[in-house]
Amino acid sequence: MIELMKRIAWPAGVGLAGIAVYAVLQVTKPSPSPSFEPPAAPSVVVVPAVRATARPIVVAYGEVRPSVRTQLVAQVGGKITSIAPAFIEGGRFASGEVLLTIEATDYRAAVDERSARVAAASVDLEQALADADVARKQLLGQENPSPLALKKPQVARAEAALKASETALALAETNLERTRLSLPFTGRVESQSADLGQYVNPGKVLGSVFGTDKAEVRVALTHSQLSALGVPIGFHGGPQGGLPTTLSATLGGTLHQWQGQLNRLDAAIDPATRTLYGTVSIDDPYGTTNRSSAMPLAVGLYVEAEIEGRPLVDAVQMVAEGLRAGSEVFVLNGEGQLEVRQIDVVHRNRNTVMVSAGIEAGDQIIVSAIRNPINGMRLEAIETTGVSEATTDRRLVDDNEV
Repeated sequence: MIELMKRIAWPAGVGLAGIAVYAVLQVTKPSPSPSFEPPAAPSVVVVPAVRATARPIVVAYGEVRPSVRTQLVAQVGGKITSIAPAFIEGGRFASGEVLLTIEATDYRAAVDERSARVAAASVDLEQALADADVARKQLLGQENPSPLALKKPQVARAEAALKASETALALAETNLERTRLSLPFTGRVESQSADLGQYVNPGKVLGSVFGTDKAEVRVALTHSQLSALGVPIGFHGGPQGGLPTTLSATLGGTLHQWQGQLNRLDAAIDPATRTLYGTVSIDDPYGTTNRSSAMPLAVGLYVEAEIEGRPLVDAVQMVAEGLRAGSEVFVLNGEGQLEVRQIDVVHRNRNTVMVSAGIEAGDQIIVSAIRNPINGMRLEAIETTGVSEATTDRRLVDDNEV
């Protein structure tokens, strides 16, 4: 019995001793010292602003129209005796080319009649002058002879009759010339409404034509686009002082381009659209001088106009991704802190923003998103491209986003 109790007491005593040792170790173990790590600064992507000389390109749209469009109208009546082959829809005619002829028999007769009257009036004037000379000699010894005695009213009447006859002759000759219809410019026929043998009255519209010496495109410009061009409202460039413009259109899957100039801006803003209209001029639109392909710049074609503005010299340029709402940018300063700045945008497109104030070349522009941005918050740049001083003449193509 005693032996059994010894066997049971020994393991129990060992267990109790182990529990006691564990309890002592737990009570006497040293407490770890507390440690506080500051939160890591958010990482952001930055791209430096650079200084550059650039030429903004403003993109606008408009329809091609002729600089001269008019109607061919009969000024005298009569039967149409001939029609030129060029006087058909799409026909091309030269300046002074006779397009249509009206029967001229009556008008030639009128010229002959007026010529005879001029000759008779000339004879009457010579007779009146001779009579006046005779009267002057006969009354040479008399004091204060009357004008009637000197035949002066008769001479004046003869001179007036001759003048009237000459005027009537000039009108008859003009009417004879008007039987041959021509135009003082090179152009194309838009529509034709005359037939051979048809009788027309004065004022009858015989067709519609337009000139091909010059074409125009009216484009609407916003205030920001006008600022990018660097020209004032009411601008008039003159023959050589316009802004270079490239017109383009896609026809049959092929891109065609033509060269022109923005020669003038309207002097007033359109109250309906709050835009300002400008006029792009193109010389010889149906010729080959100002085009890069065989396609002429046809009237009625809807084209895209890329207008080159005045060069922006030594301006600050930044990536478009860095522009925030309200013309704000986030800048990472030299101390690794966020600065929220307001900038003045001169011109922007899909990739680039030109700035006149608010940032300087070398400023690190943050292009990544920041949750709850606060001035002075610490940030860490994870990507930085090299800063360069650019002086090349670049073309900044506007995409009508502003």
